[in-house]
Amino acid sequence: KRYFLDLFSGIGGFALGAEWAGLRFDGYFFSEVDPYAIRVYERQFPGAVGLGDIRGICGADLPEGEWIIAGGFPCQDISVAGKGAGLAGERSGLWYEYARIIGELRPCYAIMENVGALAFRGLDSVLGSLAALGYDAEWHCVRASDVGAPHRRERLFVVAYRDGGRSQGERGCGVLDGERTARGSDAHGCS
Repeated sequence: KRYFLDLFSGIGGFALGAEWAGLRFDGYFFSEVDPYAIRVYERQFPGAVGLGDIRGICGADLPEGEWIIAGGFPCQDISVAGKGAGLAGERSGLWYEYARIIGELRPCYAIMENVGALAFRGLDSVLGSLAALGYDAEWHCVRASDVGAPHRRERLFVVAYRDGGRSQGERGCGVLDGERTARGSDAHGCS
């Protein structure tokens, strides 16, 4: 069975994107604390299982199967508009809870999103956490203007996959088709 876990889910943008991309799952699980976002998510994905605050999730309590995890962990401590605490900050430090869940569930893929400033305020720690868990990762910065919006608004996306998956031709545990993008680097446009 294949499952989708949406961390810091908001109203379900990642899950909706996966659905629009043609990915199908046997179950959707999500972690969110905002009551309005939870209501919207549940309306969009009837039957999705709400798990509440990420700090209360235990991978052993979730079904066994192939997982994809996605989520945009809090950016307040990473953003240039913030105080610059980075991953040491109370909110953005929730990245380490995300990493803990990756270690517990061992998903085929984990997809992370954050502000472009992550490139110089914590990407090294995110990639180090993933490597310590046995995951390779690729990253790329996408600006809102790259997809037609009238503003720059950079977002850094990281796609992590189990170590060796790329070199062994792993095809997403039967979930994804097609080739992955080239390995990320600091030259991908995040400033």
